[in-house]
Parts: sequence; structure tokens; C-alpha cells
Amino acid sequence: MSLKICGITRLSDATQLGALGVHALGFNFWPASKRYLAPADATWLLDLAGSILRVGVFVNAPAELPLRLMRGGLLDVVQLHGDESPADAEAYRAANIPFIKAIGVKTRAELDGATAYGAVAILLDAHAPGVYGGTGEVFDWTVARRFRDQHPGLPLILAGGIVPDNAALAARHVRPAALDVASGAELAPGIKDFAKVQALLAALRAETLNSE
Repeated sequence: MSLKICGITRLSDATQLGALGVHALGFNFWPASKRYLAPADATWLLDLAGSILRVGVFVNAPAELPLRLMRGGLLDVVQLHGDESPADAEAYRAANIPFIKAIGVKTRAELDGATAYGAVAILLDAHAPGVYGGTGEVFDWTVARRFRDQHPGLPLILAGGIVPDNAALAARHVRPAALDVASGAELAPGIKDFAKVQALLAALRAETLNSE
């Protein structure tokens, strides 16, 4: 089970997270985010190439920007975290660009048609209209577990209110491919707390050992 830390804004944080054993990092290119990374300031992502999975997070963005950053070698995966439709994802499918589709879960109805995107993974987060993640809110993990059971071949990433104290429970209850954490691993928006990250990694390792 992997750990993705989202909302990275500094190369120093990214480098230290990789050294700790974090598997993937998320970089938020949505201008309204408290963890916004401007594309013009993101050239340091090139320094991370090959050392850790770099995920660009976009909210209702025209495909041109994600595709440009991918082709420029700054990212490995695109994450669509807005209200994008399967038709909006066609540009990524046509370009053979791997992408994750994030879905805010309020009820099971939000998951209808999730497989129509053709995404390499589905990320389930708390329903937060107009905010699009990073709220620290938890949703009903039973919905996530049921979705995972119904689609065992589709990697599931679990987000929404995950902190060191509940990470093991989330891992045990849902059995996702990865946990995605933003506010639960921070000192302040965009500034990471490495003690919390170490605790998250320890919780995942312990849960992995317990399940073997």
C-alpha cells in the first residue's frame, strides 16, 4: 500500500519526503488552492524525475496545461480533481497520458459511471463543492470499500481526512492501493510536517505486516 502526499510547494519538502520513503507526490495547479504551485514556478519538478512519482493535480483545467507539463517532463501522471466528464478525459486517453480521476463522495450515486473515464486509478475524496479536496473531512469508507470490491482490477486511492491516528484503520477497512494525504501531513497549507509523514508511513507498514 502506497502513500501519496499532496500539496507540495517546495523542492526541499519534496526531496525529504522521497528520502523518507513516500511513494508519490501531488502538486496542485489549481489557482484557487491554498497549496497552489504556479506552472512558471514548477521547473524544479524536473529535479525529481525518476526518483518519485510526480502527480499534477488540476481542477476543470483545459487539457492544454496538463499535457504541456507532461510533455515537458515535469509530471508523470495527471490527476483530474474537478467536475470533469468522461468526454473531458478523451484528450488524455487520445494522447496516451496516464491520469487519475478524483471523485468527491457524498453518496454511492457519485460513483455511477466512474469506470467510464478510462483512468489508471480512481481517487475517492470527501464531497466538498467548490473546494475540491484538502478539507480534512472524512467520508463513509464503507462506500469506498464497496467500490473497491466491485472493481478489483481498478486501483483505488483513498483521500479525505486521513491523519496518523486513523491511517491504519483506513488501510484496514478499505484496502486501497494508496492513501492520499494533504492537510493530515502539514504544519500549514503547503508546508509539510515530517513527523506526521513518518507516523503515516509507520501506520501503513504496521498494517501491511498485520495483514500478511
